[in-house]
Amino acid sequence: MRNFRKLDVWNDARQLVKEIYELTSGLPSTEKFGLISQINRCVLSIPANIAEGCAKDSQKDFVRFLQISLGSAFELESHLVICTDLNFVSENEVFLVIEKVQVLQKRIASLIKYNRANF
Repeated sequence: MRNFRKLDVWNDARQLVKEIYELTSGLPSTEKFGLISQINRCVLSIPANIAEGCAKDSQKDFVRFLQISLGSAFELESHLVICTDLNFVSENEVFLVIEKVQVLQKRIASLIKYNRANF
């Protein structure tokens, strides 16, 4: 069993949750059950799936949960771009957040690759 709290990628994902919740608090209240809910759920899914994967006995299962986490990170990026398309936020507001999401995506992908090599 792995200790997810010691994984930098989990800690970075946890920090991203805080930033995204701050960002979504400024979205229109009409999106409470739409984009806000969807964005918050997918950002929460990133560290949650990393942590859940750490509890698995096999590398293969761990990688599967990392892949789910990576999918959530890509979903998050897509939702943030859509927020700019709908003029809910400016591109400047989300630029740095999207950069952080993309760095996290690369780090999760690297962790997947590393763990696949060690099956």
